[in-house]
Amino acid sequence: MAKAGKEKNTKNKSKHTKLMNRKKNKLRQEKEARALRLKAIVKAGQNNKEA
Repeated sequence: MAKAGKEKNTKNKSKHTKLMNRKKNKLRQEKEARALRLKAIVKAGQNNKEA
């Protein structure tokens, strides 16, 4: 039988999920930014080599 009364642990789970999604998005954005920065550095190095 289902438990009568207030749902157990739903608020905490939703807060945790929200925090974890925020963390994953932050890591993903940092990874993309790092890749773009690296591409820019490599491109600048190639331009210096050619000139």
